[in-house]
Amino acid sequence: MTITICIGSSCHLKGSREVIQILERLVSLNEINDKIEMNGSFCMGECTKGVSVKIDDQIFSLVPSTTEKFFNEEVLPRLA
Repeated sequence: MTITICIGSSCHLKGSREVIQILERLVSLNEINDKIEMNGSFCMGECTKGVSVKIDDQIFSLVPSTTEKFFNEEVLPRLA
């Protein structure tokens, strides 16, 4: 699975660095490093909603406080 996180200026201001750190921690805790590829990207065109995070071709808007829920509800089930 490929997870792409926007690191453009708008997403950076909305917490993309924290979102990346949370996702890295959750991937490590769940020991799924070999199943997840994380990439950075510049603008995905969803700047007004939050930090843009894409799994394959689906874009989600996150803030640091919703990242763990996103991981549990969107990432883990796709690996099952």
